[in-house]
Amino acid sequence: MGKPTGFLDYKRADRPVADPVKRVENFEEFHADLSLAERQIQGARCMNCGVPFCQSDYGCPLHNLIPEWNDEVFNSNWTHALDRLLKTNNFPEFTGRVCPALCESACVCGLYGDSPISVRDNELAIIEHAYEAGLIEPKIPQVRTGRQVAVVGSGPAGLAAADQLNRRGHNVTVLERDDRVGGLLMYGIPNMKLDKSVIDRRIRRMETEGVTFVTGVDGAAIADRLLREYDAVVLCCGARDARDVAVEGREAAGVHQALEYLTAGTKAVLARRESDVSARGKNVIVIGNGDTATDCVATAIRQGALSVRQLVRKPAAGPSTRRWPYHSRSGAPDYGQEEAIARFGADPRLYETVAKKLVMDDAGALTAVTVDTAGKEQTLPCELLLIAAGFTGAEAAVAEAFGLTLDGKGRLGGEDHRTANEKVFTAGDMRRGASLVVTAIAEGRACAKVVDEYLEGYTNL
Repeated sequence: MGKPTGFLDYKRADRPVADPVKRVENFEEFHADLSLAERQIQGARCMNCGVPFCQSDYGCPLHNLIPEWNDEVFNSNWTHALDRLLKTNNFPEFTGRVCPALCESACVCGLYGDSPISVRDNELAIIEHAYEAGLIEPKIPQVRTGRQVAVVGSGPAGLAAADQLNRRGHNVTVLERDDRVGGLLMYGIPNMKLDKSVIDRRIRRMETEGVTFVTGVDGAAIADRLLREYDAVVLCCGARDARDVAVEGREAAGVHQALEYLTAGTKAVLARRESDVSARGKNVIVIGNGDTATDCVATAIRQGALSVRQLVRKPAAGPSTRRWPYHSRSGAPDYGQEEAIARFGADPRLYETVAKKLVMDDAGALTAVTVDTAGKEQTLPCELLLIAAGFTGAEAAVAEAFGLTLDGKGRLGGEDHRTANEKVFTAGDMRRGASLVVTAIAEGRACAKVVDEYLEGYTNL
């Protein structure tokens, strides 16, 4: 079988392939005496350059094993490439679509004017080819331990923990308070980034392998029962306590938190109807500059907004002062900003800008927002204001239901994923604060090892 359409690899016909070299400890000293041509050749070696960034603490939390196996795909060794990929990543079909690919932004191949290894596209190509070719087969444990584990929350951390513990032979039940499985994968990430059929496909496979999913049940409401009936409980409830903004007129109708807006939008898409919180025919302002803010911009455009602006408190990003291998955002437009430029003719981001006052009509509906841009005030028309200012931590009610207490940063659990109750463990955003999907998967995997050791006395996960 050949490469699927759109597959990207690092091989260049016009670039020599150098012989492997031994690992070096100091990358900068090693490269100090190399000419540009030699550096380009060194970059071609990718994982043989001495600094396997994709497997370091600065890169993929999953210690991705794929970059060094580009040759496997190039030579059509799809099964080997798939095995390699699944050793560290439970859900490459998710990360291949939504991960910001920090490893690519600091890949050694991109240091000297060349292109970085397309790790994310490689992952996606491998897993999607595997589904199409029938290489993904259910792996049902041959032996069950009889241990019962409840996982509260079905986001990427909960799914990863459930997948790992099921592989070990434990009986795993995943509880989700919403009407569909997936957590923020389902309702926090819009369809254009992650089609929900991709999530459903993975859930069906996990069900075939023995994981039980229960929706519409709030695990916190039945905490006592879970503690009685299960040998271990894993809390993966996310960091969903949204940060608000203190601004005059905050009570105006037409102001919504980003997650509320995105959830309503996804539910409308799945039901093929107009969203309950729609941007159609409205001037939209988004407060924030992260991935969620970008998703709000893109969603508003698709819903038919008259205009979209984005308020960014910080100044525009200049040249990075951070040295390789640290990831640093360049300030380049993401997909949402690119679409806004194409639709409205200008970058929607207003830097060094904060909302000062929300203007409303006699009925209390939002009509405009007064903003301060580097000391200069102006009033912008706005009927829909979306707050994408991040999250302050986990919801305290969940922890309290299990007799636990969040720390000062809204987090639950220690470095080893344990809590004050020996039967209760935690992972993902709930333990470490809001982060990335790839980090959540790594969290779930790490937590599963701790739970397995607690149940069995040892672990081979």
